[in-house]
Amino acid sequence: MGSFENLEYNSLLLSFKDLLKNNNLKFTKQREVVLKTLYEKDGHFTPEDLHNLLKSIYSGLNIGIATVYRTLNLLEESHMATSLSFGVAGKKFELANKPHHDHMICKNCGKIIEFQNEKIEQLQLDIAKKNNFKITSHLMQLRGLCATCNTNN
Repeated sequence: MGSFENLEYNSLLLSFKDLLKNNNLKFTKQREVVLKTLYEKDGHFTPEDLHNLLKSIYSGLNIGIATVYRTLNLLEESHMATSLSFGVAGKKFELANKPHHDHMICKNCGKIIEFQNEKIEQLQLDIAKKNNFKITSHLMQLRGLCATCNTNN
């Protein structure tokens, strides 16, 4: 990692330690590796996916699935992580430190495509202004079929 990335991660880690302290929780290596792995690995992870990844990366560290769930939920509640809901299939998580983006989600294979479009962002602002509405956050999820699944159907 470059020095900028170390500064970014160290800042994130300090925020995480404060979050744990404010919730009367101990800072543990297990909780830290959940945060670190979300930071280092690009993608969207179910708690189970992340747990399996952690077990493969940190084979000597005893980390339970309950710790992964609790840590992800705490990160989401504090807006340090965001999630995409897949209904009965659960949630997929990512860190919230990325620039704003929206998602296209394949309803067949679950592939997630991130995108950002200035015209859409501006339209949302224009619609809100027209309706005297103050946007504090938004989440756009387009659901359909990815190119591979669309071709196979």
